[in-house]
Amino acid sequence: MKRAALVAWIGLTDLRASRGELRDGVGPIAQAVQQRSFDEIHLLSDHKSSDSGGFVGWLKEKTGKTAKIWNVKLKGPTRFSDIYEAATSVLGALVETDAERQLTFHVSPGTPAMAAVWVLLAKTKFPAELIESSLEEGVKTISLPFEIAADYLPARDLERDDAIMRLTQGLPPEVAEFGAIIHRCQVMKTTIAQARRVAVEDVPVLIQGESGTGKELLARAIHASSRRASQPFVEVNCGAIPGELVESELFGHTKGAFTGAFTAKAGYLEAADGGTLFLDEIGELPAPAQVKLLRALQAKKIQRVGSTKPQSVDFRVMAATNRVLIDDVAEGRFREDLFHRVAVGVLTLPPLRDRPGDINLLIDHFLDQINADRDDTPGWIHKNLSAGARNLLNQHPWPGNIRELSNTLCRAAIWSPDQIVTTDQMRNALFPVKREVPGHDTILNRSLGGELDLPELIAEVARHYLSRAYQEADGNKSAACRLVGLPNYQTFTNWMKKYGIQS
Repeated sequence: MKRAALVAWIGLTDLRASRGELRDGVGPIAQAVQQRSFDEIHLLSDHKSSDSGGFVGWLKEKTGKTAKIWNVKLKGPTRFSDIYEAATSVLGALVETDAERQLTFHVSPGTPAMAAVWVLLAKTKFPAELIESSLEEGVKTISLPFEIAADYLPARDLERDDAIMRLTQGLPPEVAEFGAIIHRCQVMKTTIAQARRVAVEDVPVLIQGESGTGKELLARAIHASSRRASQPFVEVNCGAIPGELVESELFGHTKGAFTGAFTAKAGYLEAADGGTLFLDEIGELPAPAQVKLLRALQAKKIQRVGSTKPQSVDFRVMAATNRVLIDDVAEGRFREDLFHRVAVGVLTLPPLRDRPGDINLLIDHFLDQINADRDDTPGWIHKNLSAGARNLLNQHPWPGNIRELSNTLCRAAIWSPDQIVTTDQMRNALFPVKREVPGHDTILNRSLGGELDLPELIAEVARHYLSRAYQEADGNKSAACRLVGLPNYQTFTNWMKKYGIQS
């Protein structure tokens, strides 16, 4: 069973309630905890630790519930960028530990800016129930029958941007290849700045990152910014070479060196002479090839298979891997001396799920590309995304990263007969991601007796799925009833009324 989590800012009214300064009521947070059932309470606070701690102690005395405090530092309680970043950081940590939590955001405590950010996040990246409370009407669910496109971006962090500018001071102008790497988040800005800095140094580079994060694109940009830019860029997929051909492919061979060698052939290392050798997925190289590659890098000489004459080569080596190569070294799968030979300038590309603000940029870029590529296709209609479809993309964890995003958009655009790609069409284009949450009880293995309340358990399940379907269907009850297997919109409406869900 999903755990219900209340998330809220501690407001001044809540603090006044904990000090006994309110004539009536207990403040919005305590009121919500008293009237609703939550398994977890997470409270964000930019107040003094003593004030926050005092409130949590008072809340436990008043309601019997324990809350977790997330202390954050805001430059101001109305500064949207600070509030947004603090809230997304806390929610990201919660989702990382349990992606199946059923979130509820309380909009009453705190400033109007804090309430606005909760609404934005609930309708975009972190789907959640929104509640408000008052003395007159108690605790109510807020129903917002519209979608918001998830393209809000907090203001730029000037301090971090200054650090990036210092890192790139004195470098030549950025080449077009770096400009082709779509990004605006701070972590990518830093990575690009580091890449530009290492590009002008003729040292080996190791690029780490999950599959689909753009390692080859970054390697090509580094090459284009280097003094070897006019020379060859030779890419080798180390995982795609059959084991028996690795030596021949890397170092070349003479005519007659082995059965089938009808002509002499230059290897990849020889072809890269003067330029850059890019060894993609270097962790897949078999052990014997690792030894010979190390010797070639150390001596700057190679010898074709079947030849007794070494020849000098001069190339810059760049390598990429989607594995944690240092772990492979520790476990004996990759040579330590070769690791230290290639891992001089080390760059790490973050996964797409850790690039806040970049997903919408990439969506727009790929969608423009898809439309442009099909301009001459008879009957093609330029595609745009509905707000719900865009939000689904922002909520997806993207195990395949940028490559998966590009392919998903292509599928959705092709399958949609109309100009607007709908939420349902985008859901069909996405590959499902299995989320495992070990250690949590499911709905079917609760202990009998004790606190088990079957009617309430059934009601809780119904409320969850009805609310979720209504939200994902953009408030369309006919579409929502199909998502939960109900026969028609009238039945869906009756169930919403039965379980107290406002439309």
